[in-house]
Amino acid sequence: MKTQTTPRIAKSEAEWRAELTPEQFHVLRKHGTERAGTSPLNREKRKGMFRCAGCGKPLFASDAKFESGTGWPSFFEPVDKDAVSEHTDRSFFMTRTEVRCADCDGHLGHVFTDGPRPTGLRYCMNGAALSFEPQAGHE
Repeated sequence: MKTQTTPRIAKSEAEWRAELTPEQFHVLRKHGTERAGTSPLNREKRKGMFRCAGCGKPLFASDAKFESGTGWPSFFEPVDKDAVSEHTDRSFFMTRTEVRCADCDGHLGHVFTDGPRPTGLRYCMNGAALSFEPQAGHE
């Protein structure tokens, strides 16, 4: 599990509040969760890159996206091993692996071991924590 202790992008709570929507702030900075099925990114099928909504870091390529049936955008791997960091999350009386943006430390979601091949992983991400950049020619 790759962990990081100091974010590369550090901003005050007031700076984050000014830059993010209330929902993005709740998810990225307060470790919140959006309601299942509410993100348009869950239905995004175009080729492109899913980026951190907080800092713009590339996180997941569209080729790694799959339909998990959970109501949240799901991916079987990040764009590279340094895109995200993983942290133990013991909230809600269970132990899970939280996934954060490696650059701004924004909460993205959780990773589970019930995903498809080739990795067997399911990165279950909050759409509010992501932005989508279509690949040229796929707008």
